[in-house]
Amino acid sequence: MYKEFKVIVVVPAAGSGKRMNSDKNKLLVKIGKDTIVEKTLDVFEKNKYIDEMIVVTNDSEIINIVRKFSKVRNTISGGVTRQESVYKGISSIEEDGIVLIHDAARPFITDEIIERVIEMTHLYKACIPAVKIKDTIKTIDGKFISKTLDRDSLISVQTPQGFRLNILKEAYELKNSYPATDDASLVEKLGYPVLVVRGDYNNIKLTTTEDIKHARSIGGVNDVRIGIGFDVHKLVENRDLILGGVKIPYEKGLLGHSDADVLVHAIMDAVLGSIGKGDIGRIFPDTDNDFKNISSLLLLKEVGVILDKEGYKINNIDAVVIAQKPKISPFIEEMKKNIAMTLNADISQINIKGTTTERLGFEGRGEGISSQAVVIVDNK
Repeated sequence: MYKEFKVIVVVPAAGSGKRMNSDKNKLLVKIGKDTIVEKTLDVFEKNKYIDEMIVVTNDSEIINIVRKFSKVRNTISGGVTRQESVYKGISSIEEDGIVLIHDAARPFITDEIIERVIEMTHLYKACIPAVKIKDTIKTIDGKFISKTLDRDSLISVQTPQGFRLNILKEAYELKNSYPATDDASLVEKLGYPVLVVRGDYNNIKLTTTEDIKHARSIGGVNDVRIGIGFDVHKLVENRDLILGGVKIPYEKGLLGHSDADVLVHAIMDAVLGSIGKGDIGRIFPDTDNDFKNISSLLLLKEVGVILDKEGYKINNIDAVVIAQKPKISPFIEEMKKNIAMTLNADISQINIKGTTTERLGFEGRGEGISSQAVVIVDNK
């Protein structure tokens, strides 16, 4: 491998990720234990031919993450477009050498591709990895096919794209007003030949939620977690009996700081336990008047937000309400519907059942009601 030139990687990571249909920056979604941006940077960090990295981002969380990578020379604020971000990145480099431009959302880049691109960039000054198109590609005019393209002459372009820095700077400075979806397009416009080398079909750019699912299958990641929850409340007079968000006709209700929905409380604890976030007492303390007599479904919704931010979703919930009286079977379907809607789950993922203790214990004596729940979550 040639080491005549310093090799610097510019990683544009300033995109909004709108096609992911999530408020969360897609680069912060986890693939296994690491975020997408961590997995991407880690490959270049460990590659012996990479000297430095420059990360272009506006996200403070990403800035904090990249600090753990020793090869990251600095972080630079991104532009409105990817093209602007890359230009800002390469403009910060003063010494000539080889620069690789790599999308932060391609975490499955391999050392083989990196080293292939570096070597051929040294020889040919501009090089990109690509794979052959497998599908038949057609152009359309409105709703109808206008032309079928020759698949043998088509490639799907990937990153990292490698360039001698002086050539890439020249291309950006002369053609920066020309909209381009990749860096090689600008170099091509100047008339420089760009060599194509073999890429990898697994080197996909993660853009949609379907891409994330595919990425986890590539990485052999199936992060399933289990949580258990238990709660109990005393039955008293002059209180409504609320279970699963349903007001159940009964002579007594459950005593508590909130509406004392023992079923929902058990489910919340199970969800929080599955992702290692403690319990409801820590997040919704009974010393806080904001939660006085609040509907537990509102608290469950907040727990669902926490679950989503951690990158997990409900797989299934199995819960049991333990009470001698009243019978809850007439209300179970409505309870399931409430919980499913609150957690953005399907009603088929929720199971609720009632049981007695054959008049044994405090439940059997009608002094209170308890509930247990088991929740399985998996990564999104």
